[in-house]
Amino acid sequence: MLALLPPSESKRGRSRGAALDLARLSFPALSATRDAVLDALGEVSARPDAATVLGVSPNLTDDIARNARLRTAPATPVGQLYTGVLYDALDLASLDPAALRRARRWILVQSAAFGALRLGDKVPPYRLSMGVNLPGLGPLAGLWREPLEAELTAAAGRRLVVDCRSSTYAAAWTPRGAVARRWVRIEVPGATHNAKHTRGLVTRALCQFDDEPTTPHALREALQPSFEADLVEPASEARPWSLRVTAR
Repeated sequence: MLALLPPSESKRGRSRGAALDLARLSFPALSATRDAVLDALGEVSARPDAATVLGVSPNLTDDIARNARLRTAPATPVGQLYTGVLYDALDLASLDPAALRRARRWILVQSAAFGALRLGDKVPPYRLSMGVNLPGLGPLAGLWREPLEAELTAAAGRRLVVDCRSSTYAAAWTPRGAVARRWVRIEVPGATHNAKHTRGLVTRALCQFDDEPTTPHALREALQPSFEADLVEPASEARPWSLRVTAR
């Protein structure tokens, strides 16, 4: 299984520790794009109009300034980096050892700064959304699309792809071909806060499965003890299955 998550704007950093080492991150083929994004982000974050370009509040001066120090700041494991509604519901720290091992194998976080990350990767806190048009590089979703295509298609392999991403991050990689036929998007009715919380609970439930679901129907059956789950077949082979879930 490949469980795709969006990042969170809120992040938890460290005051000391080793700095970012791009060569040690998962998906090393993304290193050139990561380098380019970090350089452009550092330059933008030193400008007086940085908040406007990055689409954030001018009050986030510390977050913006931190973008200029990403190569030297202490790096944090991705499993501890992201906080907020989805990650609070996922609550990795409370998973038993077997579930945590599955999480490390199955969960992949899409990142505007780093493309794609696994939970064991170490990166510093950053402030950048996939919806940003970064000067010199252009819209980030478009920039990442080609590099991510080969890497994430290979990562998916023959496994089920469970997509909990927001539309902003989904724009950076769309499963195609045989992968698209095993692509299930988790849909949650209601407000954004509730949707994030429920997607976190779904991802936590995935990690607790003893048997890995390999089809959309098996995924629905596995989730039904904890969720109302309605599976909708895609209108075409290029579209995902839709699994509409509500926590019981």
